[in-house]
Amino acid sequence: MYKVMKTVSFCYGHRLLNYQGKCQHLHGHNADVVITLESEALDARGMVVDFTDIKAVVKEWLDNELDHTLLLCRDDPVLPLLEGAGERVFVMDDNPTAENIARLIFEFVAQQGFPVVEVSLWETGTSCASYRP
Repeated sequence: MYKVMKTVSFCYGHRLLNYQGKCQHLHGHNADVVITLESEALDARGMVVDFTDIKAVVKEWLDNELDHTLLLCRDDPVLPLLEGAGERVFVMDDNPTAENIARLIFEFVAQQGFPVVEVSLWETGTSCASYRP
């Protein structure tokens, strides 16, 4: 089995519902996302996937959808106010925790046909959440 990992970075804001502490308030993170792909065979170039291909697809989506954007739960009461003010908002069905953001990115990468097995979201330099099915 071959495994490759690609790290991409983006900035986002969020707040957590049903949470007591600092993260209940709007705040931001400079995140690093580690995308892990595996394959039993290599392509004609001798690669699982070209790192450039992973970056091109994932970074473009992150830049367009999540970078410098507020990630908020559909149930967040401030959502209508922020949308009405023209703020960039990405609406999630679930609380925008690091775990749920990792799953969101995993699902996007998988839909693009990459052999992704895990996505880890480093919310800070010391805090990471991962998703794998």
